Amino acid sequence: MFQRLFFVALIVVNVSSAQDLTLDRANGLARLPLQCLQQEYPNKLNQLILDGSELGSPKTLHPAFYGCFDWHSAVHGHWSLVYLLNHFPQLESKALILEKLQTNLSKANIEVEIAYLSKKHEKSFERTYGWAWVLKLQMELERSNDPALNALGENLKPLSQLLCERYIEFLPKLNYALRVGTHTNTAFGMALAWDYAVYSKNLALQQSLHHNALRLFLNDQNCPFAWEPSGTDFLSPCMEEIGLMQRIMEPNAFLKWLKAFAPDLFRKNYTWEPGKVSDRTDGHLVHLDGLNFSRAWNLYRLSQAFPKALGHLKAIAQQHLSFSLPAIVDGNYEGEHWLASFALLAFDAANY
Repeated sequence: MFQRLFFVALIVVNVSSAQDLTLDRANGLARLPLQCLQQEYPNKLNQLILDGSELGSPKTLHPAFYGCFDWHSAVHGHWSLVYLLNHFPQLESKALILEKLQTNLSKANIEVEIAYLSKKHEKSFERTYGWAWVLKLQMELERSNDPALNALGENLKPLSQLLCERYIEFLPKLNYALRVGTHTNTAFGMALAWDYAVYSKNLALQQSLHHNALRLFLNDQNCPFAWEPSGTDFLSPCMEEIGLMQRIMEPNAFLKWLKAFAPDLFRKNYTWEPGKVSDRTDGHLVHLDGLNFSRAWNLYRLSQAFPKALGHLKAIAQQHLSFSLPAIVDGNYEGEHWLASFALLAFDAANY
């Protein structure tokens, strides 16, 4: 059985205040990744082993990203803390957070991570979910006003550059998009990569993402919203595709595409029930709380970009955010080790 975290808190939310990320909430959300950032076990290693020489503890194999149960959760746990430091300089555990970040994101540790991902048989490691979160972390470190965090961005940059190259190499080979609600979702991985490509002015990555997004998704119509959610989704397949296309298309072209892809979203009386979790101690069933945050961050972006046509979606976004927000800190490590990051993406989109 997964061990429990000791910190348990209640976040009281109502629909009208769901989009507000207060200092109190920020402190509560920070405690979750802070507590698991250097927690090595329990751990799920997604490792392909060629021989016994490759066996090692999580911390030995991944000295930067060994905590929070798995590699990608460790990466976005780091992102969560950097994001919170950037937005709340008065965060109560600022000194401890910075100390742990500097320990994990040392130049030497990142070199070990690069060596691992450079193995021929690990070229698909964390493709593209973990890749996307590394680029998200890179962007947050670089745009910080804190020189200490900027220095960590310099440490991380060689890994991020490797993953930019991996995107450019891999996407043309992907004949068919993965329209799933879990880690391999193509649109989610491309959307976060697009944000970094635009921020960093990486034209080669922008061109690759733009071309391949249109190739993979432009002709899609009538996304089956009624099929969502699948039982262990933490991403919304329909909404993540929308999120990507909203980023890469011009507004008028995007609206035309969206009317063919998701016509029901334009109905002023549109409703969508949040995903319900039957057992939050089950590491897969609790994914549905993440799904609610995934829907929320994309619905917020739509409502803000197109208030006349899609402003009514804001209430649905708030409903989804408020539905799952109290569950983040319910004492179950199955959700606590990663859900704070998803909630922060929703909060960020609410104020985009």
